Amino acid sequence: MFIPYGRQIVNEDDIDAVTQVLKSDYLTQGPVIPKFESSVASYTGSNFAVAVNSATSALHLACLALNVTSKDYVWTSPITFVASANCALYCGATIDFVDIDPISYNMSVTALKNKLELAKKTKTLPKVVIPVHLAGQSCEMIEIHKLSIEYGFKIIEDASHAIGAKYLDQPVGNCLYSDITVFSFHPVKIITSVEGGIAVTNNPDYSNTMQRLRSHGITRDPIEMKGSTEGSWYYQQLELGFNYRMSDVHAALGLNQMKRLDEFVAKRNSLASYYDLLLEDLPVRRPIQNGNCYSSFHLYVVRIPQKSSTFGRLQVFERLRSNGIGVNVHYIPVYRQPYFKRFKISYKDYPESEAYYSEAISLPLFPNLTKKQQEKIINIVTSPIGHQSIF
Repeated sequence: MFIPYGRQIVNEDDIDAVTQVLKSDYLTQGPVIPKFESSVASYTGSNFAVAVNSATSALHLACLALNVTSKDYVWTSPITFVASANCALYCGATIDFVDIDPISYNMSVTALKNKLELAKKTKTLPKVVIPVHLAGQSCEMIEIHKLSIEYGFKIIEDASHAIGAKYLDQPVGNCLYSDITVFSFHPVKIITSVEGGIAVTNNPDYSNTMQRLRSHGITRDPIEMKGSTEGSWYYQQLELGFNYRMSDVHAALGLNQMKRLDEFVAKRNSLASYYDLLLEDLPVRRPIQNGNCYSSFHLYVVRIPQKSSTFGRLQVFERLRSNGIGVNVHYIPVYRQPYFKRFKISYKDYPESEAYYSEAISLPLFPNLTKKQQEKIINIVTSPIGHQSIF
């Protein structure tokens, strides 16, 4: 039986919640979306939440709310999905990257500080920095926030992996150290709405802007209109927006899954601890958790050092895949993608990202993964073939 690296958990209550919407008068823009938004805002301790059709859309709207334009620079981590960079490119901005920390694999505060000092001299400081909470562990947001005050940039937390996570015993998404935080509800994430994402913020102007832009730039609020309203039917398009809306059907699933968010995260942490135990005597590098953080463990990433010219990450990957284990690599550094070649980014400027990419592999991790399946996964890579073993 194939074991994927991630899998959604949908129960009968989830199905009933979706069915209720399907039987209602509202399938698209109905009463469930604001309930879902309120649930996420309440959970994270933020003031506002704007639900959309994907985290990519949420990142794009976040950049627009912060007025990112073609005149601006935006920085993010290279070890992330391409959406973390693409959102700035959609706005015409210049994208650049900050190398990762060798322990957490998140954006390095030291590398960020050094890059900011140089950018100040060359007058190329970023308008926005997008730290990515890789695998569900928060970046060092206090230190990044301090640098934002010193150098004058805004912060979008890409917390696509991290709903349910905590930083300094507070929920990721409270926006104490950022302007906007974005979560993903793709099926392999912590909770799912099938497809979907959300942006949370404490700033009412950012929230209002994102709400308009997710629906073609249209407002029905007389306070926001140019001139007087012509009647209760009246609306105005104030900006060139997008159709990034979430439907009530998707929101119903997300809202119901929020009830089990803490349960899902606790289970993922338990599974991660068992992986730690299974791997403790093997020459692999297990994920290290910062004492300031409680990870949501979207991913369990190990690093496979190159034992020789014969064995390494590739051999582990291929052996597991050939035995029905859906391991993956998260991620290929964004600057290595063919589209990004035009930016002429030197791999040598990102030694920690390159080292990580040469060794990283994500083992399966989802709430109904069993200990027996975990043992099978580790046994596959430790069992010798003939007289040869990988470890």
